[in-house]
Amino acid sequence: MITVQRVAKAAGKHLTKTALTLRKALGARATRSCPACGGAVVGFFRYGDNGEWGCPQCGASPRERLMNWLIQQGTLTVPTAGAILHMAPNEGSLVRRFSAAADYVPADLDPARYTVPHMHRVDLMELAGSDRYDLFYASHVMEHVPDDMAVLRNIHRALKPGGEAWLIVPLWDKPTEDGSFDIPPRERERRFGQWDHVRQYGPDFADRIRAAGFDLEEIDAASIDVATRHFHGLDDRLFRARKPGGESAR
Repeated sequence: MITVQRVAKAAGKHLTKTALTLRKALGARATRSCPACGGAVVGFFRYGDNGEWGCPQCGASPRERLMNWLIQQGTLTVPTAGAILHMAPNEGSLVRRFSAAADYVPADLDPARYTVPHMHRVDLMELAGSDRYDLFYASHVMEHVPDDMAVLRNIHRALKPGGEAWLIVPLWDKPTEDGSFDIPPRERERRFGQWDHVRQYGPDFADRIRAAGFDLEEIDAASIDVATRHFHGLDDRLFRARKPGGESAR
């Protein structure tokens, strides 16, 4: 669905990417670094309200860069000997990292949208199985599901004891506002920031995760020292949920 908001975001992205390319061609020194591709860059391009959103070399978003940095620092450990369910796998650097696992399952409700090999169709509202996965990863997925509490319970059941769910969602500083797909798309865009979202999360997303039975650690990019955060263009907050029992991936 084409909207004024999406057109404006695309225009800002194109203009700032072009400006970065021109700066590089004119000899600007690369003083920043992207943890997703390892590239030295002169800056990051705008997308929407975020003036330093994308890597001009690989396109990685601030949340993709944050995940790569946390893995590189050893804060997060990818369970390469285990099973990973990767929902909406559109972050290439994380596909590469996760696909090293013995049992990697890239999945989406509409798998035809992706070029990742061996895509599976998975509806999180009907996620079956118990004690199946060591890691569940979903970035900007939960705001699309009709019933997020049902999905969180499904994820909890599908994880092995000690398994983790790494969840990132769009956040504002107000309580979560829920909607439904009965609301017209343009009204959902106005209320939730995008036409295919059915809620806008606030910090109380943490309460919903705990209510589904998880232990929770929140890792906010704002807690990283300013120089490192600026150098890599890190942003966003990771909700690191752990199913009690077993061995953690820490």
